[in-house]
Amino acid sequence: MNTKSVGNFLTQNAIYMVLIVLVIGIAVSDPRFLSIDILRDILLQNSTRAIIALGMAFILITGGTDLSAGRVVGLTAVLSASMLQISDYPRRFFPDMPDLPLWAPIVIGILAGLLVGLLNGWIVSRLSVPPFIATLGTMVIVYGANSIYFDLKPNESQPIAGLRKDFTNIGTGFFGPNGSYSIPYIVIIAIIVALIVWVVFNKTRLGKNMYAIGGNIQAATVSGINVKRNLLYIYAFAGSLYGLGGVLEAARTGGATNNYGNMYELDAIAACVVGGVSTAGGIGTVPGVLVGVLIFGVINYGLTFIGVSPYWQLIIKGLIIVAAVAFDIRKYLAKK
Repeated sequence: MNTKSVGNFLTQNAIYMVLIVLVIGIAVSDPRFLSIDILRDILLQNSTRAIIALGMAFILITGGTDLSAGRVVGLTAVLSASMLQISDYPRRFFPDMPDLPLWAPIVIGILAGLLVGLLNGWIVSRLSVPPFIATLGTMVIVYGANSIYFDLKPNESQPIAGLRKDFTNIGTGFFGPNGSYSIPYIVIIAIIVALIVWVVFNKTRLGKNMYAIGGNIQAATVSGINVKRNLLYIYAFAGSLYGLGGVLEAARTGGATNNYGNMYELDAIAACVVGGVSTAGGIGTVPGVLVGVLIFGVINYGLTFIGVSPYWQLIIKGLIIVAAVAFDIRKYLAKK
């Protein structure tokens, strides 16, 4: 294998090299980091972030961005949690509401995310508002609407707690025998979502159109792709994933406030970019996004595990983001 082929291999697999180096570096400092329990904890804590990042990947691949993702997470967390409290909780959001079937509030939360996604897609595709501005506006609108809902009597902006066991079990329960080898339900859900997104990306017309729009929107239009309609579908799909992420975040943490999901959109964008989703659009894979999420999960959990200051963690995360974007731009310019 010559130097050029080695260089090409490292270029194509740089993201995986970064993850391996991070894990080895932390494990050298504390070998306990390689235990099954630690791996399971990292996966559990980052499953909802993976789902949100996969939704963000839809938008980034089209050449857009979505600043409303985090606030949609907060909205759907509050909506689902408010309808799934135990009947004898003293500060119940809806004191007279009978116990609903578990699926109903979950579906309502996902639909709420889908509707916000449709609104984003309509503003971007029909009104020709740049995605950054469109989603900045909906971010503020969604947060305001969620805060009004959260402040309704008798709750009056108190953290929503006392959630039903069948709901929180989705976020904290495990499948399989007791012990280190059981798998969290939320991880299984994230894997299923990732498989569905992979199929959409690689095996559907919507996925092919998404890459075409991100690669060259003018060429996509000339080739007969209905760009406006496809953008509407793409933003709606992304919104539904944010909605699911918000519902699962409420189940995982056992509560919700209107500030849930704050800055999650930036974490999702960072994970996508580090995972190889091009800032110029048209490029991105599901495995890359998942590895990007894992890299930040390892940084957050692993560096805390070995006692590195949270401030140094922020510096390391920032350097990785800048390096990933610079590397992406260099590849883009080299192609041109």
